[in-house]
Amino acid sequence: MDQSFEDFLELKNKPVEEVHTASKKSDNPTSVSRGFRTREVRVTKIPNHFQAKKTENILILVAFSIGLGSTWRFPYLCHQNGGGSFLLMYFILLLLLGIPLMYMEMVIGQWLRMDNIQAWKYLVPWLSGVGYSNILACVLVVLYNSALVSWSLFYLGQSFDYPLPWQNCPLVENLSMVAGNTCLWSEPHQYFWYHTLLQASNQMEEGIEVLVLNVTLCLFATWIFLYVTMVTRIKISVLMMIFSILFSNVLLLCFFIRTLFLNGSVRASLWRLVTIELSILSSLDAWRQAGGHVLYSLGLGMGTIITFSTYQPRGENYIKWASFVAMVNLATSLLSSFVIFLVMGFWTTTSGTMCIKRSVSNLINLIANGVLPKAAWPPGDIIHKPPLEYLAWINQLPNNLKSQVIHQTLPCSILIQKEKIMEGPGLSYVAFSQAISLFPGSSFWAIIFFMSLAIMGLGTMLTLLEGIVLPLQKSISTFAKHPNLVQVLVCLGGFLGSLVFSSRPGSYVVFLFDDLLVPMVLIIIVVIQNLSLAWLYGIKRFRAEVFGQLGSLVWSPFTFLWSYVTLPTLLVLLTIYFLNLYYSGSPYYVSWNDSMSHEVKQPYKKIPLGWVTFLSVLALLPILVYPLQHWWYLDDPNICETLEKPLSSKKTVTVPNRVTQWPVHPMRKLTLRNQEKSKALFQSKSPPENFLHPQTLITKKDSENYSTFSLPDATLPSQVGFSTLAIHEVSKYTGHSESFLDSQNTGKK
Repeated sequence: MDQSFEDFLELKNKPVEEVHTASKKSDNPTSVSRGFRTREVRVTKIPNHFQAKKTENILILVAFSIGLGSTWRFPYLCHQNGGGSFLLMYFILLLLLGIPLMYMEMVIGQWLRMDNIQAWKYLVPWLSGVGYSNILACVLVVLYNSALVSWSLFYLGQSFDYPLPWQNCPLVENLSMVAGNTCLWSEPHQYFWYHTLLQASNQMEEGIEVLVLNVTLCLFATWIFLYVTMVTRIKISVLMMIFSILFSNVLLLCFFIRTLFLNGSVRASLWRLVTIELSILSSLDAWRQAGGHVLYSLGLGMGTIITFSTYQPRGENYIKWASFVAMVNLATSLLSSFVIFLVMGFWTTTSGTMCIKRSVSNLINLIANGVLPKAAWPPGDIIHKPPLEYLAWINQLPNNLKSQVIHQTLPCSILIQKEKIMEGPGLSYVAFSQAISLFPGSSFWAIIFFMSLAIMGLGTMLTLLEGIVLPLQKSISTFAKHPNLVQVLVCLGGFLGSLVFSSRPGSYVVFLFDDLLVPMVLIIIVVIQNLSLAWLYGIKRFRAEVFGQLGSLVWSPFTFLWSYVTLPTLLVLLTIYFLNLYYSGSPYYVSWNDSMSHEVKQPYKKIPLGWVTFLSVLALLPILVYPLQHWWYLDDPNICETLEKPLSSKKTVTVPNRVTQWPVHPMRKLTLRNQEKSKALFQSKSPPENFLHPQTLITKKDSENYSTFSLPDATLPSQVGFSTLAIHEVSKYTGHSESFLDSQNTGKK
């Protein structure tokens, strides 16, 4: 037997751990077969402010899942869709979609050791654009999340005043009837939200060119902080992340305990949170919003899970971690919802007729103490009349006296629709500001809460930005040479793109992104990811290769879910989104009617829906580019490049594939030209000197970038004799043992 082949067998029979340990190029190399040859992906040191360690990466995913999605988005969706009914729908979809799909992305990241762009290039090459669509989805989420952080920063700046500016209706000079009714028809906290912070217009199309100065400055501060954090690579330690996660939940627990003792809160609203209504369970729109929130809150389809899972050590129990992240997310969402529903119950109990009784009693006490003149004495039977009679009495007062009476009015609404005081995305901010007002030393509680809310939002944005910046730095050579350039472009473009959210109808645009655009894009991306792995790449092949590389089997119930449950469910949700957007009547948004001083529902016009369609197509365009490119060129570039590449005089390295004998994707049809070349090679009586099989022969120069599963870094003998045993080994990969054996015997004779 040739000495070269003896060396081959000796190295082939080494344990996997020994071969990996002997590697001097990489500690944990991994590779993926692609066509006739395989490419090696090594874990390299990437410049970012997160330490690539197990605990930190899990905490990053936990912090991401309990960020603004749990404290801001979930409560108002739950309120819109019946409370307990929405909770049940969300929990069902979390089990059927959230945990299995999160487990899938975690395993892909750990197995391939690639960012999301490279991962989909190697799994299904003609769907390589999925990774770029992940990045564009992150861009959309980052843009409107920056508006949420700017709102938190504005509240934080106002929290240093005492008393808090949202506790009482502001004293307005030259008070008109409309302005007076605004303070009496709505809660002071609601008034502060729409008038002081947003300066909201009546319609989405009105005032879009006018920027609100306060929100714009907070938005600018948000992006400056993000840029400085990314450029200076500030390290977020484990203790800091644990503190931020625990501290936010401790604050929510404190708010829950305080609001639990409010008048009528439990009876009015908490019962609604645990009550299931069959009529709401039959609502397709409620299922649509629950499914979209599952993907949004866990970060599915954004590529962040794959990117951060690449740094995890081998053998991780991702079933446990995916379930843990999902359950922490659910617990935080429930705690936030409890607080907000309790506050809404308090509003319902203390508003309307009850608010008039409390206001009249307060006015009498102020007049008795000399704070207000006797001319402000209310009529004796006013508390037994409808609320409009009370408003009419206030409006007939002189302007100076009217402003004083309104300013001294208790923080409650005279005219309130039961359970409908707030339906828009500002519900969480308004409700939490109400809860803070109930604490002694309310300014202190406001400072720490809105600071915590801003930190959570910034942490979520940093995670998303890492999912944008890192893949671009690795995939584009210009950004690899100038790593700070991509950070400048991303932050500058993010600030300019988010200016639309600081306009007067900015909150309506946020709702448009959050309710229609982003969930639909995420569902389409996740559908393609699930389809690619389960049916194009193949579940059996995926399980075999993951087992060979990581030494652990993918849990079989999850493979069943990926094939027969998650994909049909996602397709149903996507169908509901399309029907809601284009066929079942125009969807609506919640706006502020300034003349009536309450929220109203308005249908979207054609222009906003056109922007949704345009941005959706733009985000999904990379997915279409690669199939069109493959269809245009027809030839398999890997096969053509391998067969047409001139033989190199450099030393060659033969690398066998231990784990799998099938290619990663089904072999594409060869053109007539390539078929003739392949036939000529296989029928040749004297095979090329360096030819065993095109997928296993690479030059020493190329071995830095190409390898296989089992022996990615080992340098094997330069010449392997064509002995009978060697031919049988090679036949496992080529399927042409007879041709090689005949040609070899002929040469010997």
